Amino acid sequence: MDVELDPGDCLLLVGPSGSGKSTFGLALAGLIPREIPGVVAGSLTVDDRETAAFEPAELAAAVGLVFQDPAVQLVMDRVEDDVAFGLENRGWPRRRMQARVPEVLAAVGLAGFERRHARELSGGEQQRLALAGVLAAEPGILVLDEPTANLDPAGATAFLERLADIRARRAATIVLVEHRVEAAWPLADLVLALGPDGTPIAAGTPDAVLREAGPRMAAAGIWLPEAAGPPAVVAGPSAPEPIGRQILEARDLRFGYDRLAPVLRDVDFVAAEGERIALVGPNGGGKSTLGRLLVGLLRPQRGIVRLDGQDPARLPPASLARLGGYVFQRPEEQFLAQRVIDEVTLGLRSDELDEAARLMDRLGLPLGTFEERSPYRLSGGEQRRLSLACALVRRPSVLILDEPTFGQDRRGYEALLAILRDMVAEGACLIAATHDPRFVRDVAGRIVTLDDGWLVGDEPAPGARAPEMPA
Repeated sequence: MDVELDPGDCLLLVGPSGSGKSTFGLALAGLIPREIPGVVAGSLTVDDRETAAFEPAELAAAVGLVFQDPAVQLVMDRVEDDVAFGLENRGWPRRRMQARVPEVLAAVGLAGFERRHARELSGGEQQRLALAGVLAAEPGILVLDEPTANLDPAGATAFLERLADIRARRAATIVLVEHRVEAAWPLADLVLALGPDGTPIAAGTPDAVLREAGPRMAAAGIWLPEAAGPPAVVAGPSAPEPIGRQILEARDLRFGYDRLAPVLRDVDFVAAEGERIALVGPNGGGKSTLGRLLVGLLRPQRGIVRLDGQDPARLPPASLARLGGYVFQRPEEQFLAQRVIDEVTLGLRSDELDEAARLMDRLGLPLGTFEERSPYRLSGGEQRRLSLACALVRRPSVLILDEPTFGQDRRGYEALLAILRDMVAEGACLIAATHDPRFVRDVAGRIVTLDDGWLVGDEPAPGARAPEMPA
């Protein structure tokens, strides 16, 4: 199948997890096969030249790529230096750089962040910084791999509005990989849909693709615009679950990576068995930090945390894993093994191995197919599901998920909800830091809002009853 983009067009690339969407972007940017080994067949051209014919610096100037994991492309310590780095490599005059850096940071919602440390930003803030670094040089082609995945709703809306402006001015050709198709679909001039094995299902205008291949795309697990797609399959819990005893408590909690800049301020929080809690709020509000404190991955500077009556930061790792499970925003941060089978069975008892295999089947990662693969070579969505399996197989009393729907196709999402429903029904407490309104709607019984480190809201989800704690 051939796809051709005119200057200024926007191509929306969709497909299930592992279908090759990110690989397409890496090939377009020249990283495959030059930096990442691979076999390439067919023709891939930029301005009528094969990408293999470009010098690396020449292609990098023409094609700006934002990776699915933005942290891997942050190279400098300070925010302003990271944006300036690419401009310096292109020989921009200092005065022009000094004007451009704050301009592009403001455009992505990071005004005033110039002197902040890049590695201490939240996941969503790092995503904005990676976007700024690519947008700063105004490349002719923008390749964006799930650029809104970790952005809060306001940030995602603002970024998509900026893309719409770029498209309207035909200022750059855009290749957009995105699971949030509701907002992205109107931007597309062309849609390329890939099947599970990477084979094209359809390519054409958005209307034509839906008309000709909508059912096949839905069957492959591709998210479609809500009006065009099949009815949503809400597999998660919708009615309030029975609430058990209090399992988690935080009092007067305060923490900062820099003691002069607190990330959490005087937070009080309790949770009970059987609760389904969504942690929401803007990027940098403290959601991920709170989650890590609750399971002992960080120690509070002030206040206490008690997990089943114990200080989680003092528990041996094996004991902690069965009380509190944590799935990172960047799954590769928690991988320890070089094979999927070793990762998911690490530290398990012999009687738990069958449960690990069943979980992997339910999550669309059957061990017969995936056991010998490296966790680091999976797609973003597959890595997320593997990290979830590693936590769930130990049946923790509290499970904390950081952006659990990032990179998930529709089938992965529905499998995730079904597993979480079963876990909660068995009495576990679920806490998810998320920017995904669909996930909040489908799962949450309680919504806790953090903003600038303060807990500013704690209420039942719309339509849910306030839980009654047992006497």
